[in-house]
Amino acid sequence: MSFIPLILSQHAEEASFLWILRDGAVHAPHYRLKDVAKLDLRIEAHLDGLRIAGPHGWNIVKESLALEEAGEIFAAAVIAFESGDPKRTDLVLDAGTATPSLARGLVSAIGWLPDKKADRLIKALLASTSKARRRVGVAGAAVRRLDFEKGFLDAAKDEDPLLRARALRAIAELGMKKHAPLFTRDLDADDPSVAAAAAWGGALVSGDPAAVAALQRFATGPGRKAREALVLAVRRMTPAAAAAWREKLAKKPETLRHAVIAAGAAGDPAAIPWLLDQAAVPAVARVAGEALAMITGVDLAYQDLDGDKPEGFEAGPNDDPKDENVQPDPDEDLPWPDPKLTRAWWESQKSKVAPGKRYLIGKPVTAESARQALGTGRQRQRAAAALELAILEPGTPFVEVRAPGFRP
Repeated sequence: MSFIPLILSQHAEEASFLWILRDGAVHAPHYRLKDVAKLDLRIEAHLDGLRIAGPHGWNIVKESLALEEAGEIFAAAVIAFESGDPKRTDLVLDAGTATPSLARGLVSAIGWLPDKKADRLIKALLASTSKARRRVGVAGAAVRRLDFEKGFLDAAKDEDPLLRARALRAIAELGMKKHAPLFTRDLDADDPSVAAAAAWGGALVSGDPAAVAALQRFATGPGRKAREALVLAVRRMTPAAAAAWREKLAKKPETLRHAVIAAGAAGDPAAIPWLLDQAAVPAVARVAGEALAMITGVDLAYQDLDGDKPEGFEAGPNDDPKDENVQPDPDEDLPWPDPKLTRAWWESQKSKVAPGKRYLIGKPVTAESARQALGTGRQRQRAAAALELAILEPGTPFVEVRAPGFRP
């Protein structure tokens, strides 16, 4: 059988590019599980094209490793790992462990593998003398929710901070309550990645007040990790404590956004009038709409409660070469709530909620409603449901909402 190099190159490029889209989609506010599954099937179709080509497909993805991008690492790693060829595997591992950012492609590839191949690879990685490879093994086992207890515990005691931090998080993700003292031990670790992982783990697994307090200190920075810290800390607080912290955050312009996210994570309908006020503040309007949806389940766009972007508002890069703002708009995938329409909608709905109860997308927080949200919610709502389920059912693994959508 002959193969056309141009077609194989297109398969490799598309698999890598779609993985980059997926990497954002699993954290995006507008993707549902079915949307992730469709994206995953598109990736799988291009990987299939490379698989069918045998050594020709491998040569194409091997060459793409020179680009030093996580998407290319992912595509090459899937082909290499599935082949079982030690030389291919070593080549990809060497390329993918060059930086922690590239290693994400390796971990994602492990999450893509059939069970037996993933298990065999993880065992080899955990036995490696390379700390970077062990870290990939720990992360790979964690995303598959495979209980490699000894490997996790050995890594959690290692001197390498990145390996230790990933192991602490893995122990929490697997719901290993009996190892909660490890989190307490590292709450004051010198390395911030270790301390943050210990705080997240201690808060998730046992709700340790010291871990929650430590998590709050990590919650007001920029980026996804800070958001993760914020929403877990709030979900581990009493409604009164969460409201007090929100009010404190709302007093400063630089933490107003955090306050809005905290209101949604707390799930307390008492915060909705305040959220409706924030829906009229352009800088936080869209995230206020998302917080409203997190509590009530309202779909602003579908229910015609959205409006136009305020005139003159710019949240990300624009066409002005003199503008130094190059940060992407963090809310670009969220609808703009219409303040009047959303307020009128709430007036018609507020009698349906019970004071004093926490809500997640329109239902009181219970294990049953959290499981329903895992199937029906958008990705951030699914992540919230996974947190609630882990809190309500201690000792059970934290649901991995980034798993391939085609996997049962």
